[in-house]
Amino acid sequence: MPQTDPFSGQPTYLQGPRLPGAEGWAAVLDGHRQRLRALDLLVEAAGQCGLRADQDRDFVLLAEDEVSLLEPTGGEWAAFGDALRRFSALLPILPLETFGFSTEVDDPFEANTARLRRIGGGVEALAFATADLSVYKFFLFREGGAVGAAFQFLPAEGDAVHAVAVPGTYRLLFEKQRIIHEIGMPTEIVGITPEGFVIAKQTFGRALPAGANVSDFDPQRLIPMPSRFLRADRDHPRLYFLEGVPWLVADTHDRNVVTAEDGSQRAIDLVAAPLPPEWLERVTLFRAWIERARCDPRAAALAPAHDDEL
Repeated sequence: MPQTDPFSGQPTYLQGPRLPGAEGWAAVLDGHRQRLRALDLLVEAAGQCGLRADQDRDFVLLAEDEVSLLEPTGGEWAAFGDALRRFSALLPILPLETFGFSTEVDDPFEANTARLRRIGGGVEALAFATADLSVYKFFLFREGGAVGAAFQFLPAEGDAVHAVAVPGTYRLLFEKQRIIHEIGMPTEIVGITPEGFVIAKQTFGRALPAGANVSDFDPQRLIPMPSRFLRADRDHPRLYFLEGVPWLVADTHDRNVVTAEDGSQRAIDLVAAPLPPEWLERVTLFRAWIERARCDPRAAALAPAHDDEL
């Protein structure tokens, strides 16, 4: 059964270092799916009203009163307002003051609060823990509306693709948290601040020894990427299928993998992006390997040749 999150007041299945049961795993995963679907429907409904945006931040932080005045006209605007309320219910707005941080200072995360203690962080997010070791991550946004990190794909030599880490979108951040929940540490999305900080909640895990070897981390679901096809500027580039779609997942180094309560090693962060279909159409050997790896994670980079082809 879910408990009540002490900050959001919403149901939560994550508390301290304890891993959730099957019900909790499934409920949190369903929440990720619903949120992503609701965001897609919101952007689609906005498009029907002639609204476009360079960054999805504009939709994620859209206030209901910006739409409500036009809803009585019916049609597309009524559908837009309904889509906005559905999405907002799945991503509640929580002021930083809810967590004890002050917005009156230049850096609200500079000091601990009465209920949260800083335990780590990097370029993307800062991590804090409560007294019972529930972990709250605050994802930092950038000027221009970007948040988190994803990959940009560029041409490389021969049949290879070069993956470069770049600032991402809110949708990609939500998808990444879903992937982490599926293959790593249980992860909920708690909400978003009025400024645009996304708050995620994770189960606590023990840090690995510095320099620990994680090169063999979960090879059945995270399939090592042959270097002949892809160059990445992050450690351990791997292939992962998210509902059948091939993704590049990387950066699962020793600081992004922890030991959970049950002794298993689980990722708490990574960099990820779907592999663009247009690139796979151009690099046929890469696409062929992905399809073989879909059936066999141990598939070789090149398909075996038949004797009559030699």
